[in-house]
Formats: sequence, structure tokens, C-alpha cells
Amino acid sequence: MGKNKLARWAELETFSNVIQPDTGNLYGKDHPIKGKWQSDIFRNSNPVILELGCGKGEYTLGLSLRFPYNNYIGIDIKGSRMWRGAKTAYENKMLNVAFLRTRIEYINSYFAENEVDEIWITFPDPYSEKLNSNKRLTCPWFLNTYRNFLKDNGTIHLKTDNSELFNYTRNLAEQNDLPVICAITDLYADKKGNDILFIRTHYENLFLAGGLKISYLAFRLEKNKVIEDAATKIKK
Repeated sequence: MGKNKLARWAELETFSNVIQPDTGNLYGKDHPIKGKWQSDIFRNSNPVILELGCGKGEYTLGLSLRFPYNNYIGIDIKGSRMWRGAKTAYENKMLNVAFLRTRIEYINSYFAENEVDEIWITFPDPYSEKLNSNKRLTCPWFLNTYRNFLKDNGTIHLKTDNSELFNYTRNLAEQNDLPVICAITDLYADKKGNDILFIRTHYENLFLAGGLKISYLAFRLEKNKVIEDAATKIKK
């Protein structure tokens, strides 16, 4: 393991805007921060918005600058990547930004019912092989997980360079009758949408340099609707 990574991990521990579980598996257990993000971390009652798989935190930071009256939390398991965004927010006293280092599978341990207003999923692993489709952050298992803490009709945003993931997620939303707000297959060609869609992450710049198209999808998640696999819905 590189010294640079170890140094970043050590520095991450000193940032007051970063939450990390102590040790052990939190799956099925509640972290003390659950239900207390507004009161204990942000000290306000403003909307809470998550970025899942935030990487270096470019989207979390970009959104927080554009909407200072919202609270933003970047979530990722890679501490050495998160370090960059957390350090920038900490040094610039960006009080509406926090970071949570954990696996997305454990997210229920950190957020209480109706605690979150929106979710951004930016360039997640597409898990292109069908056998791994249940690992996608937009698969039924994850969407049903988000229902536990997302407010009713809260918005899910997806940005991806992978057309298969985009089509899979749009089809899933449509087959479950979830209201689709926006679906753009080639964001930079269409040049539709507002400024927030053009915040670029490190990986997005790499994808664009490689000639890949960037897609964007937004839909609402209904709290009382159990999300089923699209193939199952079609059979019914």
C-alpha cells in the first residue's frame, strides 16, 4: 500500500466533515448519526441530498456551491479518493458539505426515514454482465433500500457513460410506473438541461476524452411502491 494513500487515510481522520464507522460490520445496525444529520452535522433544517459513489467529490462540491441552502453528503468506500473532496470542503469551510465513508449496501445504518430529499448516482460501476446486474446502484434491491430513507417522490438522478445501465434503469422506472422527469441519451450533444448537469467529475472527463457519450436520467421514487425487476413486471 502506497505511503500517499496511508497519509490520506490518516488526514481523513482529522476532518470534522467526515463520518467513518469505527470498525466492524454495521449491516443491520444503526450508526449514532442516523436521523441526526441536520441537527448534529449541518445544524439546520435544510434539505439533505446524497451523492452515492462520490469518488473525489466533484459533484458534491459543485452542487453545494450552486445551492448553498441545501446540505450535501458524498458517500464512497474509497477513502483515498474521498480525501480530495473532503479536504477542499474542510479548508474552504463549506458548512453544507459532509462525507460518509461506507459501503452503499450499509446505507440504511446511517439515514432515518424521510431524512433524505434527493439522491445523485454519478458514474457508478455498470456491472454489465447480467449475473451482476443485482449489484447495480439502480437495481430493485437498492431502489427499495433508498425508499427507507428517501422522502416520498424524492428524485433519483443518474449520470453514466454506459448506455446499457442507462437503458436498464429507464426501463426499470417505466415498468414500475415511476415518473420519469428527464431522459437524455447524449447530454453534451443535446445540450439540454441546466447548469448542474454539466458539473464534471474526474471520471467524466476521462470518458469524454475517450469519445464516450454521457447520459442523464431523473425519476421519482414513490415510498409505498415496491420496485420489481422489469422482466418480472413484463411477465405479469
